[in-house]
Amino acid sequence: MKMRELEQRTGARREAIRVYFRKGLLPPATLTKPNVAEYGEEHVRGILTIRRLLSEQRLSIDEIKQALNGHSAPVPGGATTLWQLDELVAARLGADQTLVLLSSVTERNPQAEVDAKAMHESGAIHLVTRQGAQYLSRLDAQIVGVWGDMRAAGFTEALGFDASLSTIYVERADDLARAEITAFLERVTGFSREKKAEWAQAGLTCMISLFSMLRLKAALKQIREIEG
Repeated sequence: MKMRELEQRTGARREAIRVYFRKGLLPPATLTKPNVAEYGEEHVRGILTIRRLLSEQRLSIDEIKQALNGHSAPVPGGATTLWQLDELVAARLGADQTLVLLSSVTERNPQAEVDAKAMHESGAIHLVTRQGAQYLSRLDAQIVGVWGDMRAAGFTEALGFDASLSTIYVERADDLARAEITAFLERVTGFSREKKAEWAQAGLTCMISLFSMLRLKAALKQIREIEG
């Protein structure tokens, strides 16, 4: 497709699309002739994802670029933002190649290697070794980073806190995810795959917030009961 159709399909202005290309957020266009470019579905998906990250998650262009390059700082919007970033990486590379170096997390968590090993053993994350270097997914990198935040808050091995405690959450997260997906699929039969994906992403955003609040409420209740 030509630029005009790309604008129509995505709702983005030509000037904005050119910025996305200059910043390296999209795969290169195909040059059919000198100064004549054609675009594909990967560009449509990429631009739509960028627009969601800008409008829904309130990320800036530079924040999106940093996150795509494996920057270990906390990502606003949590898991949903990471999902969208992985979609953008897939569109940019033409495949789902979203692994980042474990070493990229050390700025946020100096003990990332130790914590990642414990979390890998507990099933919380999955480490991949390639040519002697260790990689993990963008979401797993954030999980290891969060444990660095825990360390910074004082939850250290000296007090009996270590990354193997993530097992508590792995078991319950698996049960909850299984129940969520079962309930979702039972209610969306007869709809297209695209519609199911659209609903799933919107629902995930809401349910993550809902579960976080319910978990906080339950934890406060337990603390009150313990304190008598």
